[in-house]
Amino acid sequence: MADTGPGYSQYLGSLMARSRPRPRAKQSGPTRLVAFNKPMNVLSQFTDDGRWPGLARHLDLPGLYPAGRLDRDSEGLLLLTNDGKLQARLTDPRHKMPKTYLVQVEGSPEPEQIRALAEGVVLNDGPTLPAQAKQIAPPALWPREPPVRERQSVPDAWLRLTIHEGRNRQVRRMTAHVGLPCLRLVRWSVGPFDLSDLAPGAWRDLDPGRARL
Repeated sequence: MADTGPGYSQYLGSLMARSRPRPRAKQSGPTRLVAFNKPMNVLSQFTDDGRWPGLARHLDLPGLYPAGRLDRDSEGLLLLTNDGKLQARLTDPRHKMPKTYLVQVEGSPEPEQIRALAEGVVLNDGPTLPAQAKQIAPPALWPREPPVRERQSVPDAWLRLTIHEGRNRQVRRMTAHVGLPCLRLVRWSVGPFDLSDLAPGAWRDLDPGRARL
């Protein structure tokens, strides 16, 4: 018998949401580009979905739309713009816009695991492109809400991972593939733009011209 329980319904809802076309920015006035530090458990859309809050809880920016997506359970840099061409430039895989993530993983990374992430791994939707991967000291980030559930008996570590594509939950799947489950995922930068000292839930205007370099 097919599973029709609540979990299955949520799964179908997630698939339907991802199949819908992303709203395209329609420019009104000067080109605008905004950086937003998306908190944990906030959707990358302005409307709530009945369970999780949308961007409207934090942003009042009429006419701006997300340039890309950041999963609900991920944190960090989300760009928004009112320029459809700029939106496409930032999200079209053909431009291979680099995206850097700070990733807390469960386990102690071995050199061969780091090398596999850098060289590319084969996921269920095909091989990943070469990336930049290295282990780093724990970064000075804000406390996550809710806190990461760490097990005292299991070590954890931080990686900096830069990819040039943007598949569904790609970073989480990559680290899991090499035996390093993801505990926390923070997108630090997209192209030339990074979080710097931007607090969770805060935003600031950026220079759109830098995205065209």
